[in-house]
Amino acid sequence: MSGLVLAVVGCREEKSAEPLQALKPAPLPTLATKAAPLEDASGQGPSEAVPVYGEEPPSDALRLVLAGEHVRVGTEMFEPLRPESAARLSERVKGRVVLVVPDADTFLAQTSELFSVLRDSAEAVWLAHPDAPVAYPLVLRDEDGFRAWLSEVAPGKLRIIQRADGFELSTSVGKLPGPDANGPSVPVREGKQDLATLRRGLGLLKGRFKTSEDLCLVPSFGTEVAQAARALSAVFSAPGAPVFETLCLVFPTPRRVGDAG
Repeated sequence: MSGLVLAVVGCREEKSAEPLQALKPAPLPTLATKAAPLEDASGQGPSEAVPVYGEEPPSDALRLVLAGEHVRVGTEMFEPLRPESAARLSERVKGRVVLVVPDADTFLAQTSELFSVLRDSAEAVWLAHPDAPVAYPLVLRDEDGFRAWLSEVAPGKLRIIQRADGFELSTSVGKLPGPDANGPSVPVREGKQDLATLRRGLGLLKGRFKTSEDLCLVPSFGTEVAQAARALSAVFSAPGAPVFETLCLVFPTPRRVGDAG
């Protein structure tokens, strides 16, 4: 009889298994819709008035000025699409800190060979903001390198997908919801980038993924390099204060000899 009592007591003390729902990752925060003009995290007013933040460009950087499929270094012009010109450029930037200065009309699709040379030869690469005396240190990744980065086992894997209709904030557990479930996380406003909301969204993601230190900007390849540089300003919460320590720019993988098309 006592054995039966002990068996019953033992059954009562068993704890039920944790429900599967509790094993799911915490949900992402949401960018709420606002009727009034959006403000950035410091309450600086509508997106058009958002202050530009970044780092002071390195004083010893070698300046590369973009001009479509050409790039100017001092008085020298290079055309990285041409293998012999790319080889000369590689020697010119080898072991140097480089500051890429965008013009208004160079698209990311035109920079494949240039960024490939810089990734392989330069000591460090910075991208200058087109409207302010600040710049952004970058890790350059082509499409293959970006896929390899995504496949790493690490929390977050945060990226800004820069599209014509706005910014998609993507993570390892889905996208940051915006005002429209079927649209980008941060839609364009009156035809312009909404950098105030982008900055706020990145702050929310940092609060959700506290240990994530890197972020990739993935512009559509029809995006102007200058527009990509403007987007990087939103990664900073104050001058010299990036929300994420490592910034990655994804550029098109250069065509290889024998590729179709």
